[in-house]
Amino acid sequence: MRVEITGKNIDVTAAIHDRITSRFEKLEKWQVALINPHAVISEEPGNKFKIEAGVSVPGAKLIASAEHEDMYAAVNEVGHKLEKQLNKQVHKGEARRASHVDAPAEEPDVV
Repeated sequence: MRVEITGKNIDVTAAIHDRITSRFEKLEKWQVALINPHAVISEEPGNKFKIEAGVSVPGAKLIASAEHEDMYAAVNEVGHKLEKQLNKQVHKGEARRASHVDAPAEEPDVV
C-alpha cells in the first residue's frame, strides 16, 4: 500500500514510515477500498508530536488526529480512531433503527 507521509519540522525516517504504513494496512481487514491514504506529522512546541491522518473510502472520508509526547503512541492513537470510524462506516447499513422502518404497525382490536 502506498501511503503519502509528510513531515513538518521533522524528518520522516524509515521506521516512522513503516509504523504509519502498518497502521493503514490494518484497515485493510475491513475489505473496503482505501483511497489516497495520507498522514502529516508535525512537531509541536513542548516536545509534542501531532499526527493528522486521512483516507477516503467509498461514501465517506475518514479523518483523525492525535497529539502525544511519544510519536509512536500518537500513531497508534490515530490508527485506533481511523479503525473505529471505518467500523462505524462499514456497519452503517446494519443499524438497528433501520430494521424497524419496514415493520407494519399492529392494529388495535375493536370490541
